[in-house]
Amino acid sequence: MSSISEFQLLYVLAQEMNMRKASERLFVSQPALSQRLQTIEKEWGAKLFIRSQKGLSLTPAGEHVIAFVNEVLKKQEKVRETLYSLQDGVSGTLKIAVASIVGQNWLPQVLKKFVNKYPQVKISLVTGWSSEILNSLYDDQVHIGIIRGTPDWKGVKVHLFSDPLFLVDREDTKPEQLLETDRPFIQFKSDSNYYQEIQDWWMRNFKTSPKRTIVVDQIETCKQMAFNGIGYAILPGITLTKAEREIYKIPLVNENGEPLKRDTWLLGYESAFQLKQVQALVEVIKEYISES
Repeated sequence: MSSISEFQLLYVLAQEMNMRKASERLFVSQPALSQRLQTIEKEWGAKLFIRSQKGLSLTPAGEHVIAFVNEVLKKQEKVRETLYSLQDGVSGTLKIAVASIVGQNWLPQVLKKFVNKYPQVKISLVTGWSSEILNSLYDDQVHIGIIRGTPDWKGVKVHLFSDPLFLVDREDTKPEQLLETDRPFIQFKSDSNYYQEIQDWWMRNFKTSPKRTIVVDQIETCKQMAFNGIGYAILPGITLTKAEREIYKIPLVNENGEPLKRDTWLLGYESAFQLKQVQALVEVIKEYISES
């Protein structure tokens, strides 16, 4: 039976699928790594990886072993978290998945307070679209997720804040002026519900599509293009806290004249909120929001 350290070796190999990259991550030479892999394969009585010029590929036996390895390492992490929670003080690893827009514009100030207050906690942070964050939670890859929109989540759900949506432009000061301009509507790729909300607002106000559009893959690119006068954009307030004075920010409203807003939520399973490092983060978030 392989040891935990050998499981970690197999885990890294399966992640990298490349002997050179795996040896660099494991801080061993390629010959030493190759020899250890041969020893492990002998213990399992099966070839786990096939080498080629393109790298490594898993054999059918290797797929079964790696699935087992991942399960064991995940259980090991759970046990370690439980042991940390029994100790005095706050330590261990805090695994967070956060919507990119929140990770870029709001979370850094929160994490600054957190790491200063709890220096013993290691932080693992991934960013992405809100749909990807939910998948990370469902797959138990992270402790908590911070997403945008209105989540369909059965676990713990904590509302963090709402921020309004603005029409952002260097020239026009009223939405109706957009029908007269030939400059493009700059849009960024996002989750479908956010995109649909913008489309609904546009059609409700103008009853026709924009004359020209430019679609970019990142919200920051969209913002910078609008700030530089290339066109106009619709952006959430969270991205405009340090907007230039020359930029016009026109609040979007719904059919009842109420501001259109985007909600941000903190999500997780009940078991995750029992961990001291998660409880500590929630405490810091509440402090930060009250101070803001």
